[in-house]
Amino acid sequence: MTEQGDGRRGARVIVVGSVNMDLVATVDRLPVPGETVIGATFAQHHGGKGGNQAVAAARLGATVAFVGAVGDDAFGVAARVALADEGVAVDELAVLPEVPTGVALILVDAGGENSIAVASGANGALTPDDVAAALARLDLGSGDVLLVGHEIPTATTRAALEAGRAAGARTILNPAPAAGLDDAAVALADVLTPNEGELAVLEAASARPARTLVSLGAAGARLTTPDGVTDIPAPAVEVVDTVGAGDTLNGALAVALAEGRSLEDAARWAVAAASLAVRRAGAREGMPTRAELEAFLRD
Repeated sequence: MTEQGDGRRGARVIVVGSVNMDLVATVDRLPVPGETVIGATFAQHHGGKGGNQAVAAARLGATVAFVGAVGDDAFGVAARVALADEGVAVDELAVLPEVPTGVALILVDAGGENSIAVASGANGALTPDDVAAALARLDLGSGDVLLVGHEIPTATTRAALEAGRAAGARTILNPAPAAGLDDAAVALADVLTPNEGELAVLEAASARPARTLVSLGAAGARLTTPDGVTDIPAPAVEVVDTVGAGDTLNGALAVALAEGRSLEDAARWAVAAASLAVRRAGAREGMPTRAELEAFLRD
């Protein structure tokens, strides 16, 4: 099990989202449409934004439960083991027969930028009823933070947020991908965490909640609340791979809020965690432990 440091064990984060196997090719540059780039190196990593965010939260000291689905295949078995080994509760990670586990095909260039295509598999078969029943079994309540992604069907994302709102939990919506996400789902989020591209899609749809934390890559993040706008700069680090940085930010934000920090303080903590995550290759491999993040902040 990954060392988690000395975080507060009473903070519970429940993540609803996707689990994938990431198949990663590293290339000198990303190909343009129709082009083949030769000379790539290949690696296989556990991924899916939901799974990644759960791991990020667990490494930072929270009690974490995951709600999602995998297929009845080798990737699915490996995904469950990987999450459990990180300390994530997987009792509500369903195994669906005759459905493949989700797969992400990822290209990463020499500068750490990436291009991703996802075959949803079991993630796309997760239903609103599945999620509502899972959250009821987990006894979701007012002391919890519910982090919900959109690499699952929109109706399922909305159902998770509805359950969170009904239970009095604090809700975070990571709108990735933003396409197809409806205003009703966005309105149920206490905090929205898009990147700049996703925010542009949501603004076009007039879906803008009162509290938004926009990730800006190397520039950090921008927090918007009813009190105004706060720019949060990111610490300067050597970038190896940006895959997983946004997931680290979301997981860290959820942990900080579960521990009772203010939204601004939680956002600053999350930006620092995301900055650490880009220093190593792989979506989960760079995610910091609690001890690593606290040492980084002290330094």
